[in-house]
Amino acid sequence: MSFRYIQKLPVVQLCQDLVRAPSVSGDERKAVEALRRYYRSQGVNELHIDEYGSLIAVIRGDRPGPTILFDGHIDVVPVSDASAWSVDPFAGEIIDGRLYGRGTSDMKGAVSAMSVAACSFAKATQGRFAGNLIVASVVQEECFEGVAARAISSAFKPDLVIIGEATDLNLNIGQRGRTEIQLESFGIPAHSANPEKGWNAVYALCDLIKCVRKLPAPEHPILGKGILELTDIVSSPYPGASVVPEYCVATFDRRLLPGETKEQVLQPLKQLIRSEMEKNGKNRFEAKLAIGKEVCYTGTIIESERFFPGWIFDENETFVEKALKTLHTAGLDSKISFYNFCTNGSHYAGEANIPTLGLGPSVESLAHTVDEHIEIEALQRAVTAYTAIMEAFLID
Repeated sequence: MSFRYIQKLPVVQLCQDLVRAPSVSGDERKAVEALRRYYRSQGVNELHIDEYGSLIAVIRGDRPGPTILFDGHIDVVPVSDASAWSVDPFAGEIIDGRLYGRGTSDMKGAVSAMSVAACSFAKATQGRFAGNLIVASVVQEECFEGVAARAISSAFKPDLVIIGEATDLNLNIGQRGRTEIQLESFGIPAHSANPEKGWNAVYALCDLIKCVRKLPAPEHPILGKGILELTDIVSSPYPGASVVPEYCVATFDRRLLPGETKEQVLQPLKQLIRSEMEKNGKNRFEAKLAIGKEVCYTGTIIESERFFPGWIFDENETFVEKALKTLHTAGLDSKISFYNFCTNGSHYAGEANIPTLGLGPSVESLAHTVDEHIEIEALQRAVTAYTAIMEAFLID
């Protein structure tokens, strides 16, 4: 058997079908149904939908071996202004060799390529391989990187995970993680005509933020700095007509380096807070990790602290070298690289320490953009890449 037999399989049609099934986070049901129809049409019938609504397709070999999991999220960010697009963001139009639509690059293109590769692999092998092949189409990743993935790894216990987020078909072996940190300020309310009788929580927090910006950022020799960036600030009461605000909260996005813990991330902020409160007894501050809570389309609540770890593997690891050699043998000029953004690898690699690789079509910069698209050629090459990985780890 050779990976070359998959070149003309219908990855473009499946990607169009998924684009035409809008699936913002929490409303992925239509995309799940489209994938389920495709798998059944190809004779893959072991399909699981977990409590969060992720669809997991399982193809079992005829003898013991490793469990290889291909992970791709099917939720997308909303289209805030469809009139800004030159095409209908949910029509799946093809123009000049590009397939346009929300989610094409992030990441329904990769999910389509994984699914087509898995089905063609199943047909070609007729189940004569060692181990299990799993394709997980995961929900709620845009809100909770890695949280829905916890249920998948717990149930299927993969030995190797391939994340399909965009890498331009390079082989990514790490990423910074992320967390959301909230700094709270507690003031004293008063009429705004007599502000001296109160303590303005916003002013106090703004002073604290100036100090936060001076904190040194930790740095990783490969992945770069653990950035801490303010993303929003909200006061209360709001609107605050004629009242000095008694509460204010600022949210920071902190990019995590491999190995950083919750305690390590909060420690410099808590130390700064103690110092600022000692300087002025009216200041009252707290620092904590943000907690996210959403409702899945299944009705299940997904809830977690927003702490998604970073991770990195050595490029000399056996599984990394094997994957890279396999891609080169398949005719792909793949190189070792790293993600700039956060992925479901935060769980698989960062929490569970499962060998994990990133391999996906398209480029990171097209995610969440107006006129998001993917090259048709990239889709075809992704099917080749994924099939080659399946052969290398399940047949060799």
